[in-house]
Amino acid sequence: MASDRWGISLESAHQLMEEYLDTESMRKHCLASEAIMRALAPRFEADPDMWALTGLLHDLDYNETREQMTQHGILTERILLEKGVDPAITDAIKHHNADNLGLTRTEPIHFALTAAETMTGMIVAAALINPEKKISALKAKSVKKRMKAKEFARSVNRDHIALCEHINIPLDEFIVLSLEAMTGISEELGL
Repeated sequence: MASDRWGISLESAHQLMEEYLDTESMRKHCLASEAIMRALAPRFEADPDMWALTGLLHDLDYNETREQMTQHGILTERILLEKGVDPAITDAIKHHNADNLGLTRTEPIHFALTAAETMTGMIVAAALINPEKKISALKAKSVKKRMKAKEFARSVNRDHIALCEHINIPLDEFIVLSLEAMTGISEELGL
């Protein structure tokens, strides 16, 4: 469990996420992002709790900002800073929406969060069309093939997923890592 080193415990962060996100799909998206970020952290000798918290809380303001993407992340920053959450977390959260906020991604966590939270959508979409409807039944090769099909999961930004390569993680490796992370919480995700 995350300590309060980052200004919030993992348990409190889960409660906060559930308070702000009222749909199961958004909650599951944040849980999946948390899992992938936790799996990525050791590759950068980063604190897995900090990266997991960032993934879990990254869309906290989505309900309020989904129609105003130029505000997405800014409200989350305000909410979290008021609660005493470390600014390193809020900075990373804002950078997952760098394109709309006029920011430049520079840190590994900026690229990782953007790629990870986008990959969750690709994996869920691929699982839902799989006959077994299970993440564990997916192969990295089939996810990569789906990514190449422009008509599949059109709202998933492939360029954001490809940001994994900016932090020296080849796409194939990133897909495998993401699948493994999400398979680890497949019961929570219902897939």
